[in-house]
Amino acid sequence: MSTHAASEDIFAGSGDDHADRVYLAQGGDWADIAAEQAERGDEMIVVNMGPQHPSTHGVLRLILEMDGETVTSIRPGIGFLHTGIEKNMEFKTWTQGVTYVTRMDYVAPIFNEAVYCLAVERLLGITDDIPERANVIRVLMMELNRIASHLVAMGTGGMEIGALTMMTIAFREREMILDFFEAVSGLRMNNAYIRPGGVANDLPEDGLDMLRQVIDWLKAHLPEYALFCNENPIFIGRMSNIGVMDLSACMALGVTGPPLRSTGYDWDLRKSQPYCGYETYDFESVTWASNDAYGRFRIRLQECWESLKIVEQCYDRLQKSQGEPVMVADQKIAWPAQLSVGSDGQGNSNEHIKHIMGESMEALIHHFKIVTEGFRVPAGQVYQAIESPKGELACHVVSDGGNRPYRVHFRDPGFNHLQSVPAMCEGGMMSDVVVAIASLDPVLGGVDR
Repeated sequence: MSTHAASEDIFAGSGDDHADRVYLAQGGDWADIAAEQAERGDEMIVVNMGPQHPSTHGVLRLILEMDGETVTSIRPGIGFLHTGIEKNMEFKTWTQGVTYVTRMDYVAPIFNEAVYCLAVERLLGITDDIPERANVIRVLMMELNRIASHLVAMGTGGMEIGALTMMTIAFREREMILDFFEAVSGLRMNNAYIRPGGVANDLPEDGLDMLRQVIDWLKAHLPEYALFCNENPIFIGRMSNIGVMDLSACMALGVTGPPLRSTGYDWDLRKSQPYCGYETYDFESVTWASNDAYGRFRIRLQECWESLKIVEQCYDRLQKSQGEPVMVADQKIAWPAQLSVGSDGQGNSNEHIKHIMGESMEALIHHFKIVTEGFRVPAGQVYQAIESPKGELACHVVSDGGNRPYRVHFRDPGFNHLQSVPAMCEGGMMSDVVVAIASLDPVLGGVDR
């Protein structure tokens, strides 16, 4: 999204004072802005930060106007990773849509799958029919993914200020979680594991043993992050009073998640608008009261422990519910594959193949029809929101009664958070811009969907 200065303030209402400079998102580019600055004849300089992955946490372009090292104006330009996911989903069945949404936030893919499937299930009217074991597995996968996402945020955020060990140990713990995801779903990332009606398959035979190992590993290694950073005067000094954004600014700009809770405001959708049975779990919503990058780091660190508490409760519930279904009973909706992950990481159960290929022509026809055409969803629209690691992630789904979405739109928290960059950075130093952006934990795959 390029910008240029307009001579006329088209946004001013009657009686309003006209602004000296108005930036419109309609063409113009780096050369135009630089030329305008050169004509001014002052010491102001324009710096194009990005778009490249290091430091700007994805292909994000920031146009900075600076007086020396002080940022006087900063404008984010997005759209460099546009994937067309939402439009592509209009040409796929409801179940196939999961394969697209999981790629929006490639650091926390499980949450995209969950919010989309919850929305579809509300349109189908089957929210209360989802098996209990399926809901427990969904919560388990989301909370493990929350820890993995926070580890990336804390690790790369530490790397930005020179604390490289933060990143190396964060990815070490994340690998343990991704190994578990691979054992359950067949994939480390972009899992397409949560499906409308439940989940693709149950845990493998040794799934609970693997989960116990992950829990024990995290318990042993999460304290290292506090030892590295919580009392480190250099770390604290580099992140304190950086990217300051108070509660009123968060409310005005639609900021949610850790940046909102770092103002001391307790807003967590798992508590205020529970889903998937979150109201039955014992955990705390974490807040801080510093309004800055350090507070957001401390919230993510403590949330890892709260998520681990939930994971342990899921472990106990899964032990008691072994053998129970993980997909809705309605065969007109349930995905028929009955997946059992094999040595190749995927596959259908032998019993299912035997049934549809050798015992029942009707079962084979049903399998063919629901896989190729999918199921129909009653006409209507819903808005479903959940608490992702980054903030409020929501999905607006519209159905015209067909076997594929009429429209799907996501409210990705990173998109809203990027508009807060000027509020956090203007008046500060250029060296603090990257720290402020890292504290938001944006993922450009969700922003440029």
